[in-house]
Amino acid sequence: MGGTFDPIHYAHLATAEFIRDKYDIDKIIFIPSGNPPHKLCITTDKYDRYNMTLLATESNEDFLVSKVEIERKKRTYTIDTLKYLKKKYKNADIYFITGADAICSVEEWKDVKKNFELATFIAATRPGISLLRSQETIEKLTKKYNADIITVYVPSLDISSTYIREQLNEGKSIRYLVPENVENYLYENKLYQYGDD
Repeated sequence: MGGTFDPIHYAHLATAEFIRDKYDIDKIIFIPSGNPPHKLCITTDKYDRYNMTLLATESNEDFLVSKVEIERKKRTYTIDTLKYLKKKYKNADIYFITGADAICSVEEWKDVKKNFELATFIAATRPGISLLRSQETIEKLTKKYNADIITVYVPSLDISSTYIREQLNEGKSIRYLVPENVENYLYENKLYQYGDD
């Protein structure tokens, strides 16, 4: 499961667990993005995002966290990560979990066709995200690239990382939006708390 996890929250965790259970997936590997070409304004240090992801997933033995992207010095591309996973887990079926909204821009990704050859994509949607545009894009991608894309509506929480960052910046509570150990990490490291000082 790739993402910036800026910060990771309960909707990420609920989505991962829902998909793991629904498709009988052995392990979910959370892969915090390193230097993605499509998100040029990530202000939170990649190691802070990695540490928060470790904290958030530590109580679930079916969740792992990988440093594969954050340890790359150059731009991080999904294709490189998928090649790494395919090499490391030779006999495993690889599922790449992403947001249904992100699927709409997948043709801008490096080596689109090869991405679809290496993994089955799971496009997860959440409350408030329109499936119509995503579904049209998925149908087009399936035909054009012979892609295996599964659309999953995840009945999870309507929480976004943007909302959490805004709450912290405004000095408001984020209790019950993120795991308590992640909340503590955010406050201890003064992440997203810009204020006027």
